[in-house]
Formats: sequence, structure tokens, C-alpha cells
Amino acid sequence: MGTALLNFINDLSTYAFLRHALYTAIILGVSCGMVGCFIILRGLALMGDAISHAVLPGVAISYLLHISYFYGAVAFGLLTALSISFIGQHSKIKSDAAIGIVFSAFLALGIILITKIQSAINLNNILFGNVLTIKESDRILTYVISGIVLLTIFLFFKELMLTTFDRVMAQASGLPVKFIDYMIMIMLTLITVVSLQTVGVILVVSLLITPAATAYLLTQKLTTMLWLSALIGALSAVVGLFLSVTYNLPSGVVIVLVAASIFTFVFLFNQKTGLAWKAFRP
Repeated sequence: MGTALLNFINDLSTYAFLRHALYTAIILGVSCGMVGCFIILRGLALMGDAISHAVLPGVAISYLLHISYFYGAVAFGLLTALSISFIGQHSKIKSDAAIGIVFSAFLALGIILITKIQSAINLNNILFGNVLTIKESDRILTYVISGIVLLTIFLFFKELMLTTFDRVMAQASGLPVKFIDYMIMIMLTLITVVSLQTVGVILVVSLLITPAATAYLLTQKLTTMLWLSALIGALSAVVGLFLSVTYNLPSGVVIVLVAASIFTFVFLFNQKTGLAWKAFRP
């Protein structure tokens, strides 16, 4: 393992594409980790899953129109969120059922479109991601969007915290609760879309949820949870990319498995709530 680590460090100094992949994975690990804290605290994990799958037709349509996948994917992500909200508000169908209807329909449409043009689009990269092949324009876009999302969290932290934990108090304080809800959905959509090439459509929700869930097991303070989640996301990205390059494995899959491994360890051995700690504690 020591030799493999030295080889990885040497490769980082030799190959620019590997350094760029590492930087991209780290910034996404941090930004997904922070956004994910608000997602799980607001009970929006299913919404994140829906958006990540429903952007697939947007990617295909963007290719057909010869434009960046970002625009089509964001359009379908926002359309997904609006459609789910519309169905929930104008029928007796509950939100989880609305999510299942909308995201499965959009996913099916996306698969049909991708299948028709699969000679030109690598379906595996879309589904599972490959940060090592990300283009410079997409990398810069990732930095910009991640920066905007992180800046939004820091600037509106108090508003986000209050509407997350006490909506009644937030409304009484005059905060635009609905607007903040939409802001959360926009951040979720943007960070989901720019994460596609790193971990793919299928796995992006794991990068959003798993680091945040791990941090949630470790602390009850939101600020600490945000920083822990960001740290776990970044660590998952670094270790995942190292293992991916060393053992020639898909980068997105390995990053997610590393994050899941960290969660499992914390779940079992966390001093306060860990199952194994409870079992062996006298």
C-alpha cells in the first residue's frame, strides 16, 4: 500500500488530468456534503434521488441540440421538482408517491433517448461517472457552481437553519420560507447536475446523503455537522480516487463505496450511538 501511495503521489505530479480529477472530486465532496446536511435534515433524500435520475433526458436532449449537458440537465431537474410539488399540491397523492411517478417517467424517457443515440454517448459514464475523463469546460463549471452553492450556504446560513428546524418561527420572523425552500431545491439541482460526471446519475444521491448522514451520527450541532460532512466528502473523494487509479476501478463507484464504508464504521463504532460500542460496553 505504501508503494501504491507513492506511485499515486508521483502520478499526481506527473499527470495534469489526474490533478484536475482530484481537485474536482474534492470540491464536489465538500459541496455535496454541505448541501446534503440540509437535504437529510429536511427529509428531502427522496427528492435528491428523483432529481438525479430525472436529469437523464436533459443530458440526451442537450447532446441532440449540441449544447452543454448542464443546461438540459438543470432544466429537467427543476422541472422534476416543480412537477412533484404541483402533483402534491393539487391532488391527494402524497409526496413520496409523486416522486416515484415523476422520476420513473423521466428516467424511462431518458433511457429511451440515450438508447437511440448511444453510439455517441457513453451510457456507462452518465450512469456511473468518471471524473478522470471530465473536460476542462465542465471542470470549470463545477468549480463555479460549487462556489456559488457554498457561498449561498454561508451567506444565508441563519435563514437556512431556522427554516430547517422551526418553520413556524421562521414564518413569524417574516422570513420568505417558500423562497428559501425553492433556493434549497435549486442548490440541490445544480450540485446534482455538476456531480454527474464524477459519480453518475445512479450514484450522485449517495455523495449527497452518505457524508451528511455520517456527520449526523457524530454531532447534534449544525455547524459541526456541515464541516464534518464536508470533510468526509472530501476524504471519500481522495481515498476513492486513489483506490480507483491504483486498482483500475470505476472512480464514481469507488468514491461512493468509500463514503459508505466510513458511514458503516461510524454507525458501528461511534462512541455515543454505535451498535458495536453498545454491545461491548460494560
